[in-house]
Amino acid sequence: MVGIGFDFHLFEEGKKIVLGGVSIPSPYALKGHSDADVIIHAIVDAILGAAGLGDIGDYFPPTDEKWKNAESRFFLKKVLEMITDRGLKIINVDVTYIGEIPRLGNYKKIIADNLSRITGAPVNMKATTMEGAGIIGNREGAAAIAVVQLEAGKNGC
Repeated sequence: MVGIGFDFHLFEEGKKIVLGGVSIPSPYALKGHSDADVIIHAIVDAILGAAGLGDIGDYFPPTDEKWKNAESRFFLKKVLEMITDRGLKIINVDVTYIGEIPRLGNYKKIIADNLSRITGAPVNMKATTMEGAGIIGNREGAAAIAVVQLEAGKNGC
């Protein structure tokens, strides 16, 4: 089973940005109801899609105050529990951060290792820019896209 996830958030002034559960010094933060971690949000949607369980907003809606300022790692852990309860496990994760800032060259391995520890699966982390084009290229926001492969375990579907 394969799922794809996408997320986008606008920037706001800040001192750090959280990407893949890793805090990175930055003059910008991503604006959102939670910590707005576009990488984890995209992975969560990809997992839910592969499992046929809807999307992140079905479980963690931005209209619910209990998710205000929540760490996205919590969302990922909850979704991992959901698929485990259904006899599913992640085989691999492939994710791409799309943004002009911050540059992730020094952080890709750190993010991938962090996400691999959380998911228990290999994570391939990439980053790209929009070459200065559009809302992302103008440094107004950032996005991520993820693909996740799941398989049924012993008691799975």
